[in-house]
Amino acid sequence: MNNKLLQYLSFALIFVFFAANGQNKDKAIFRLVTPGFYQNSILKDDREVKERVAPAKERKIFVADLTGLSLPNKLELYKTKQWHNPPLSQGNTGTCWCFSTTSFLETEAYRINKIKVKLSEMYTVYWEYVEKARRYVKERGNSVFDEGSEANALPRIWKKYGIVPASAYTGLLEGRKYHNHEAMVKEMKTYLESLKTNAAWDENNAIQTIKAILNHYLGEPPSEIMVNGRKITPIQYLKEIIQINPDDYVDILSYRQEPFYQYVEYKVPDNWWHSSDYYNVPLDVYMETLKKVIRNGYTVSIGGDVSEPGFDPQTQCAVVPDFDIPAAYINDDARQFRFSNSTTTDDHGMHLVGYLEKDGKDWYLIKDSSSGSRNNDPDAPEFGYYFFSEDYVRLKMMAFMVHKDAVKDLTGTSTK
Repeated sequence: MNNKLLQYLSFALIFVFFAANGQNKDKAIFRLVTPGFYQNSILKDDREVKERVAPAKERKIFVADLTGLSLPNKLELYKTKQWHNPPLSQGNTGTCWCFSTTSFLETEAYRINKIKVKLSEMYTVYWEYVEKARRYVKERGNSVFDEGSEANALPRIWKKYGIVPASAYTGLLEGRKYHNHEAMVKEMKTYLESLKTNAAWDENNAIQTIKAILNHYLGEPPSEIMVNGRKITPIQYLKEIIQINPDDYVDILSYRQEPFYQYVEYKVPDNWWHSSDYYNVPLDVYMETLKKVIRNGYTVSIGGDVSEPGFDPQTQCAVVPDFDIPAAYINDDARQFRFSNSTTTDDHGMHLVGYLEKDGKDWYLIKDSSSGSRNNDPDAPEFGYYFFSEDYVRLKMMAFMVHKDAVKDLTGTSTK
């Protein structure tokens, strides 16, 4: 048999293999982006304050066409879900890390102590900015100062500053309905850049100025709150009322660029303090662990990339279309390849609160604080939620935070 015939037969076999396995059966479309919750609600709140916002330019995006598919995108289908507060918008801010993990720890307070409480996101955000500024000064400007952070910022901040209920500190002034940190962050960054320009590295003065800016836009956080007829500090509120130990939480990560079964640094800009407290495991172990902890009654704060064509606000579903990669090919290499070439980025943090099994795979109920999950009927139960396929989590969700006891067999540590 000659070489040309062998080549022909090889190509034919490859063609038959892909055809038989349904390669490229998923379709894509260019969809016109129409004004949604962000434009009609969050920016409307801005317009009531600023009076005028320039209209958004018309644009189209390339997305998977999910019309006609059987998608589990109804809240009532998720019989296995844990108690959580209703979804809450983060407004025009980059604070998803705080909204998602605050929600997660509220659920933890209920799971552990049967306490239903709404905690303040902005209290944590306030002190996170203070600590970012402190490191910026210590590092002489060589530290990231921006809106983003990671889930494990909350245990770190709570351990130092405590926490307060949302009613004690909203961070919303002048009758605003939604948070907008655009002007505040710009002012803080401009100030810190001036310190770098002038080599004016007086930490005390810098922190006092940052606090003054934060106080102007968010209000000053309370040093004491009234609970059950007595004044207590935020630290006391955490220890005596919420009864959550910040040291009881761990982040599970999966990427190939660091050794497996070790605590490593998650090398993304939002990990601005270079935390190396992420327990890194192979992808199969990552997914097996996630499935186990959810089935055992835990929830997780989860984060990763939400910029893919299979991430669809219209259906509120996240899938991996096969024109991206067939599900069977999603492995450690495919995941790392996307992280290394920056098509997977650390975009967004969410709260995974439940699951269901469909056609042999899991779908996950995701409580979300972004505007994309709010572009449909505001009176529908699904308002503020996404529905993630197992494949999407496998390819694009990089890390999750969970209680140590849920993964003690994996990490070898627990609270007991």
